[in-house]
Order: sequence, then C-alpha cells, then structure tokens
Amino acid sequence: MKFIVSSEALLKELQILGGVINSTNTLPILDNFLFHLNGNQLLLSASDLETTMSCKLDVESEDSGIIALPARLLLDTLKTFPEQPLTFVKTEKNTLEISANNGKYAVAYLDGEDFPRAVQVKDPIQTKINGKVMATAINATLFASGNDDLRPVMSGVFFQFTTTELTFVATDAHKLVKYTRKDLEAESNAEFIMPKKPLQLLKSILQGIDNDLMIEYNETNAEFKFGNVCLTCRLVEGKYPNYEAVIPKENPNVMQIGRADFLNSVRRVSIFSNKTTHQVRLKMAGAELHVSAEDFDYSNKAEERLNCDYQGDDLQIGFNSRFLIEMLNNLSCDQIKLSMSLPNRAGIIAPLDHIEEGEDITMLVMPVMLNE
Repeated sequence: MKFIVSSEALLKELQILGGVINSTNTLPILDNFLFHLNGNQLLLSASDLETTMSCKLDVESEDSGIIALPARLLLDTLKTFPEQPLTFVKTEKNTLEISANNGKYAVAYLDGEDFPRAVQVKDPIQTKINGKVMATAINATLFASGNDDLRPVMSGVFFQFTTTELTFVATDAHKLVKYTRKDLEAESNAEFIMPKKPLQLLKSILQGIDNDLMIEYNETNAEFKFGNVCLTCRLVEGKYPNYEAVIPKENPNVMQIGRADFLNSVRRVSIFSNKTTHQVRLKMAGAELHVSAEDFDYSNKAEERLNCDYQGDDLQIGFNSRFLIEMLNNLSCDQIKLSMSLPNRAGIIAPLDHIEEGEDITMLVMPVMLNE
C-alpha cells in the first residue's frame, strides 16, 4: 500500500476530523484516523461511536488498503511540515513509513478492519439546505441549548421540518431561541433532536461555505453530506418539550433600542450585580430605560440611563444579565425589540434589521424575581 499526498491538504482534512475524537475513548482504536485507500481516492474517517465523520482526498496511487493511524502523532507531525508531497508506504514491520523532503518517519498502525463503521441511515427522508443557512441556524440556536445530563432532550437542537418551513429550536429552560426559515421547506414533516457535538463540528466546517448540504435522517440517525465531507450521528432520543406553550402571545409592552448600546450598558452594570443571581433590573417609563444592579452583600450598585422607544405601561423587570448578554451577542442587528407582558412573564427579544427575507428569529428569556 503506497500513496503520495500533499502535506497541507492532508493536514487540513485531518484537523477537521480531529474534532470528532474524544480525549478519553473506551476503545483504543478510536484514538486513530482510518485511512481507506482505493486507487487515487483516499477516504479519511474519525469516530467516537456516536458521531462519525469522513472526507475524501485525491492522492497519487494505484493501490488499495485500509489502516488506522494514531491521530495525535499524525497531527503533531504534519503541523511542523512546510507544504510538500509526502509518500506513505506500508512496510513489512507493521509500520507505515512517511517520506518527506528531508526525513523519514515510521508510524505503527492498527488493522483498519477493526475500526467501527459509520451507521447506515436506512429509509431516510431527505432535505436539501444551503450551507450558509445551516451555519446561521446553528449559530443562532446552539448557544441556548442546555448542559443538563438529566434532561438530554434539551442538550441538543430541535429540528422541526414541515412542507412549508424549517424551524430550529434550542432551550435550557432559562432561555429559548427559535430560528425559522419560511422560504425553505422539506419534502415531508419530520422532527428530530440533533446532539451538540456534531452541530459544533458542522458550525466550524460550514463557515463561508455556500454550497448545498444534503441532510438524510430517520428516527435514530442523521447524515449530513456536502462537498467531500460526510457526517453521520446518532440522534438524541426522547420527545422535545412543547416550546410554543412557553412563548407568551400577548406582549403589550414593547421597547425598541439600539442593540450595541443596550448590550454595553448591561455589560457594565452587571459587574456590580450579585455574583450568584447576576440580576439586572430594567425600568421602563416613557422614552427612558434605567438599567441597574445592586449587590447588597458588598454595597455595590450601578445605574445607567438610556434613550429608547417604549410603548406600554411603566414596568420594572429583572433578568439574569448573563443570558441577556449572550442573546444580544448572538444577534448581528443594529436595533432590537424587547416585548413583555408582566414582570413574572418571559421577555421576547427580536431583531428589527439585518434580517434576510423569510428569516425569523425569536429569543425568549425568563425573568428573575426582583429584590425589593
């Protein structure tokens, strides 16, 4: 088994696949990359049993074979090479010899036949979606998903596809984000929960990719294919909570304000808030918003006044500043709208500009009890 490949091209693909590999694996072979050579096509794979990612690379070869090579050793070595052709040759001594411009390196390999195979998605439903749109949907929602092992359904992003629109939802019970594309549709109605890790991998790969992405899914697995990359993962089991029930429909108190000014104000004032509750108080009256925080334990307090456009009754409401900052950070608009009904009901944040046609973002943040 022998092949010649560009060091830079190989490193680029392996760095992408490296994100799949866990720092602690139950099976030692999962610490390796799988190299599957078939003529001038090299298929590279990495897996953690739940998620498998593979990509194809053009190489110079007429051979075929399958071996597993240690991931960390390969990545550390390739990072030190300038761009050059590398020759990989399998030797009699159970090692793979890598020849570079000015050196030779022998790497012990494992039998590739022992490497776990990716799950085949049987009888899948297919949906095609633009890579840029998918990246935006992941960016908009992933940060709001939970980390609670006792509620695994909330640790992923809920994909709700219908014949009229595509919806992506994430929540951790304190905050919720719903991202909808009314200009896109699926062949048939389907719902599934995508785990966090494969979405983080997709997010990093899809940056700046404008090609279409093919999603194939059934009740247990999903597969994402684009370009030369294929990612297969097991879906989160369970039923997603009825998120529509927690989004308040009647919100007569509406504030419009510049996102950057509001964000910076909350950031500054929150430094003076209680370190346990991170509570900031928003007091709206007329065309003014007062943002304040107080830490009674240390007698620290801060208050700022901002101009805003407010329609509704005078209102005081408390929020966890960390959730507000996270949400405002994940929007790219200039102006936002904060809609509220009562001090004990959720507030709804929505962008007022920089929205594509057919795009809809709703962010919900639960209030905290104000200390009077």
